[in-house]
Amino acid sequence: MNDMPPAIAEPAFSNLEPVAVWTHFARLCRIPRQSKAEGPLRDEIRQWALAKGLVVRVDGAGNLLICKPPSVGREDAPVLVVQAHLDMVCQKNPGVAHDFSRDPIRPLRRDGWLVAEDTTLGADNGIGVALILAVLEDASLVHGPIEALLTVDEEAGMGGARGLEAGVLKGRLLLNLDTEQWGEFFMGCAGGLDVNVRREGTAEPLPPGFEAWRIDLGGLRGGHSGVDIHEERGNAIKLLVRVLRDLERRWPLRLADLHGGTARNALPREASATVVLPSRQVETLAASLASWQSLLRLELLGVDEGLNIVCAPASVGRVMSAQDQALWLASLHAAPHGVRRWSRRVAGVVETSSNLGVVALDPANGSCNFMVRSLIDSGSSALADEIVSLFALSGTPAETAGHYPGWAPNPASPLLALCRSVFRQEFGDESRVQIIHAGLECGLIAASYPDLDMVSFGPTICGAHAPGERVEIASVGHAWQLLTAILAAVSSPGAAR
Repeated sequence: MNDMPPAIAEPAFSNLEPVAVWTHFARLCRIPRQSKAEGPLRDEIRQWALAKGLVVRVDGAGNLLICKPPSVGREDAPVLVVQAHLDMVCQKNPGVAHDFSRDPIRPLRRDGWLVAEDTTLGADNGIGVALILAVLEDASLVHGPIEALLTVDEEAGMGGARGLEAGVLKGRLLLNLDTEQWGEFFMGCAGGLDVNVRREGTAEPLPPGFEAWRIDLGGLRGGHSGVDIHEERGNAIKLLVRVLRDLERRWPLRLADLHGGTARNALPREASATVVLPSRQVETLAASLASWQSLLRLELLGVDEGLNIVCAPASVGRVMSAQDQALWLASLHAAPHGVRRWSRRVAGVVETSSNLGVVALDPANGSCNFMVRSLIDSGSSALADEIVSLFALSGTPAETAGHYPGWAPNPASPLLALCRSVFRQEFGDESRVQIIHAGLECGLIAASYPDLDMVSFGPTICGAHAPGERVEIASVGHAWQLLTAILAAVSSPGAAR
């Protein structure tokens, strides 16, 4: 990751301030960084840091730790950890020819925002990474010893934070730069786990006199399965299952396949099914789907009225057995999705939720994934067990995996008090303190480092985990101002630590 020229080539980044932060983010947009494939990016950052004379280490989980020595006169200040994750959620709109394993992200600048129209932008958590890299290279900043922790595999299971070794970090203060609402400090987050369902099936030949059709349901907003779950946006899988169950009640419809969603932590925006039905019923299929489209748009008015349902002729050789079809459609229809419970302790915060994020059904086998979150570990465990129990009724194997703990709030945190004081001094306004329903790595990091005092903040990012993701340009400048001011305040003599 060689030094870049002062000017940024891409028009979207020209004249943006602070230049160092946007320069690094522009470079991140050009380097693929899917979860579990962050190696090339990590290696470039590692070489860049070594070239600057910084101490660098890659741990056994693949996380990158970069140490920057303190400013002159701040040698006795406490070590401060600044942390973000290298990977991004890779989502694109249907028909978009974008390969996340090789193609760069192409942002646009619009009305004060940097946006990726047809893909995710990767501001989650690329802006956090860019802020940290700008800190590491800026020799003018005043700060104590800094440990920059750049983790891997956050979006696909928090593998980096889960594998972080005890004893690697020396700091006892940590700033996580992975939240998405400027002006808010986060002091707690939900924990969670996955429920993975898998069942083998029995393929049967196409019934004589039947024709195959593909039904596509799309046009939904999608979004982050933690941050946006309370908005009751449409889930393409759940909605298409409703449609299919209605159609099979009317006609002797047989299901060949059902696929929806591409990421466990994203609200499914599209789903498709291939069905076969008697030739004489084909003429009424389009009319039935049009009626469902109107009904669902009415139900989702003001939230997801862009929903559309289309059908087209298809070709299949085999279908699911009638028994497998009935079990899957009934189970998926009954399975919980959305907010289960609001917090009684923190007003306006979701306590427990479930996201049916991915389904893949074929004649010979099928699978689906639920991501369950809760501010209370027992809450996520109980809801996950309900899902396992539901599928057990049909003899379908389901198992829980990937549990990660929540981040327990500490309202008396000295670091939180210092951050709020700095915010007040820098911006002349009061900050807000929040708990986020999304999962942050702080909970897992705290499991290995229970004495860490942690706070999370960041710029305003909208639409994370969905195409059209955008970051507010001005808030990135504010986040840089706040971060550098906190670095100076933490290292100042007599600071509350």
